[in-house]
Amino acid sequence: MVSFEVDEVLFRTYVFYTAVLVLKVLAMAPLTAKQRFAKMVFANPEDTKLTSKSKVKFDDPDVERVRRAHLNDLENIPLFIIVCFGYLLTNPNVFIATNLIRLFVASRIIHTIVYAVVVLPQPARGLSWFAGYATTVFMAVQVILSFV
Repeated sequence: MVSFEVDEVLFRTYVFYTAVLVLKVLAMAPLTAKQRFAKMVFANPEDTKLTSKSKVKFDDPDVERVRRAHLNDLENIPLFIIVCFGYLLTNPNVFIATNLIRLFVASRIIHTIVYAVVVLPQPARGLSWFAGYATTVFMAVQVILSFV
């Protein structure tokens, strides 16, 4: 029989910030729509029926920037959620684990802001992405090391 013990405060932190990440990913769809309506460019012909000024366009740089930020979330956030859960099962230091979770969430929010909302020059986006990426790698390595 396998039993799992996770510090209750740490687990509550994980669940709370997982919900924040889910809402963050879900917020990307309205952000994309906002950009589409601002530029009046849509991916589907039926969406252009709203106004005669709208058109089908697949390569608007502003819309694509938001879409790429959304895709980046979809590449990074689900993996973090999975590996972080595994990391919680390794009985990590509560202070370190809590702050790693916060670091990841902050890095993803900052990444979206500097990539798709208030575009800042590099290295802002790269640093925010790397902070989240490194957090996920660290947790994954800790999970693996707990088995050896």
